[in-house]
Amino acid sequence: MAKPRVLIVRAPGTNCDIETAFAFELAGAETQRLHVNQIIEHPRLAEQFQILCFPGGFSYGDDIAAGRIAAVQWQTRLSDTLAQFRSEDRLVLGICNGFQIMMRLGIFFDDEADETPATLTWNRQARFESRWVHLKPESDHCVFLRGVSEIYLPMAHAEGRFLMRDAATHQKLQADNQIALRYCDPHGATGDGELSFPWNPNGAQANVAGICDASGRVFGLMPHPERFLFPTNHPNWTRMEKLPEHGDGLKLFQNAVTYFN
Repeated sequence: MAKPRVLIVRAPGTNCDIETAFAFELAGAETQRLHVNQIIEHPRLAEQFQILCFPGGFSYGDDIAAGRIAAVQWQTRLSDTLAQFRSEDRLVLGICNGFQIMMRLGIFFDDEADETPATLTWNRQARFESRWVHLKPESDHCVFLRGVSEIYLPMAHAEGRFLMRDAATHQKLQADNQIALRYCDPHGATGDGELSFPWNPNGAQANVAGICDASGRVFGLMPHPERFLFPTNHPNWTRMEKLPEHGDGLKLFQNAVTYFN
């Protein structure tokens, strides 16, 4: 079968695009890394791809707010391109800064919403955090998380705290299966409230680490699946008696490829 094609968008400050391309290729996809200005100049280039990916990094230095400038570019210059990926049977993935961009774009939510239902803001401890975290998918509704029970991934961000506008928003996101991924403790427990640090590394409300849209095809998460593809990426690999065949992050990219095969 033909390999699905992945468009990985770069911008000044993006620094995880090569690793993310490698992860998709390892999973069986074809990738192309394009600068956002190339897509603005030739928007029809995006029609050649089945998957759109916003990788991690610090787009435009995260000036003003993380992901804000890149999001404004897409809103003002590439809104039709984004709408095609959302409306057609294609996938969109945002990792860390990519998730921040997608949150600023509001593509997880109803376009007619008067106010933004949720946001990503500064970590509760008001500092950059870099550590490994335990994660628990909520269901198979999200395409990227199908068949995944628990994940262990690295995270590295300063503005990754997920906050919802009110209790009604939380209830609606749960009812629509949009809360896709939560931080959990080493035993897989998410608890009734917010977990304590470091299991919840940024103070995210309801321990949310990633969400999807109502279709399950548009997904964003703060941890980095592209940084755990091989057993030797694991921080304790020299002390592990038996290493797994693959790192936990690879499954997310394999699921995206499998969706089209």
